[in-house]
Amino acid sequence: MGRKKVEGSEERLVLRIALLSRLLLLTLIVLWRLLFLPYDTSASLNPSCLSAAAGDGLPKTGAVRWPWVGAAIESSVVWDGVYFVRIAECGYEYEQTYAFLPLLPACIALLSRSVFVPLVPIIGYRAVLALSGYALSNLAFLLAAVIFYRLSVLVLKDTAAALRSSVLFCFNPASIFYSSIYSESLYALLSLGGIYFIFSGANTVAMLLLALSGSARSNGALNAGYFCFQALKLYYDAIIHKKNHILAAQAIVTAAIRSIFIFVPFIAFQAYGYLNICLGGSSDELRPWCKQRLPNLYGFLQSHYWGVGFLRYFQVKQLPNFLLASPILSLAVCSIIHYSSLLHGTFRLPHVHEENDMVTTPKSVETNKSSDAICASMNNLSSRNAQGHHMIKQRKQERNKKDSESIQELRPLVQVLQSKQRLDSILLLPFILHLAFMTFTSLFVMHVQVSTRFLSASPPLYWFASHLLISTNTTSRRWGYLICVYFASYVLLGSLLFSNFYPFT
Repeated sequence: MGRKKVEGSEERLVLRIALLSRLLLLTLIVLWRLLFLPYDTSASLNPSCLSAAAGDGLPKTGAVRWPWVGAAIESSVVWDGVYFVRIAECGYEYEQTYAFLPLLPACIALLSRSVFVPLVPIIGYRAVLALSGYALSNLAFLLAAVIFYRLSVLVLKDTAAALRSSVLFCFNPASIFYSSIYSESLYALLSLGGIYFIFSGANTVAMLLLALSGSARSNGALNAGYFCFQALKLYYDAIIHKKNHILAAQAIVTAAIRSIFIFVPFIAFQAYGYLNICLGGSSDELRPWCKQRLPNLYGFLQSHYWGVGFLRYFQVKQLPNFLLASPILSLAVCSIIHYSSLLHGTFRLPHVHEENDMVTTPKSVETNKSSDAICASMNNLSSRNAQGHHMIKQRKQERNKKDSESIQELRPLVQVLQSKQRLDSILLLPFILHLAFMTFTSLFVMHVQVSTRFLSASPPLYWFASHLLISTNTTSRRWGYLICVYFASYVLLGSLLFSNFYPFT
């Protein structure tokens, strides 16, 4: 009961810190917008929807009461936020807009036509769309921070480490995107929530959340790997411990069905794009990807419009972007190495204890030999002393025998503790594999500067940084402080550059 009370108070603390971080970010955005002129002021332009049907059912604006407030909100929408707001208002009008998955625009449209609809006559409909996007992202981040804490407690089994990691997450280097009209907050909430419920045993809820994460960001489909990990654990338990092949097969089949379900939203959206773009036109007018045996809309968009591909970004002119992404990539690689070595060391524990037993035994033998030599020499001095030393020798042998019996009694307990440690540590494995795959993709396939926000929802980054901050090694602790400086500097730099339409990540 006391432990739950402590965790509840720390959850509230995490929520307050997360709220403070969002207020700080929004304050910085307003401050930088007032102090500096944006690089591009075209965000406020709002041409009519291409399709007249797209405007059906939209709230009627008419005369706006506070147009200057609406104009200020509209001009704050930059970079990908322009696409999300436009899709929420007009739907998918152009081919390249299908690169932006539908969950965030759908939620923005829903909020603007329900909760925030009374504000339409005051600031205008497009400003309400933007306001809905900001509210959604920041609220999702607050919930994501609490879920991050719960997941960290579940995996790390350490509330203090979970709290430190959560604070770092609240001020992560991609913070600006978690307070802007981007899908990062929504994705973090759904993916972290889904993973948390997997480890909590609520598989149906986890499946629904992870499926939704795949409709927020394309990499959400990778979260199916956590169900695969769960299936491998159940398979191992069924085969090795329970000797039940039916139970093992059931675990594999169930995981396969759940994994397919997670892919369904992303695949369904690709099918929706194919129906809208490819069907109904002549073969001469079809886009190249429509003619493929297995049409891949998302892959084509990333390659054709953004130049995404293996090693395609390895150019001299992109060196500044590699430098911009180098801190997060370095942190990711160090996290992977640290936890991989931790897992390797944990699974070698039984072997280490066997070696320790082998080392201890010769020592006791050597001690007995020394005792024998001393007793023999004392026998030459006096038979009475010899008898006394013989009694001492018997007592030592009896004590050694008792110690040996005590060790034998403790060995099962030691084995249980070792097994529990391995069971706890194995939970780190899917996180490390997931992070390793995304780090490789960030470095060799994607626009490398996007790594800062692409990897920002990965828990091992913050767990490792939290570990460094309390390390007994002075050098490691200094690296932990340097990571904190990196986080703080990117919060400031990101809020300055991004909000004024300058390239950041």
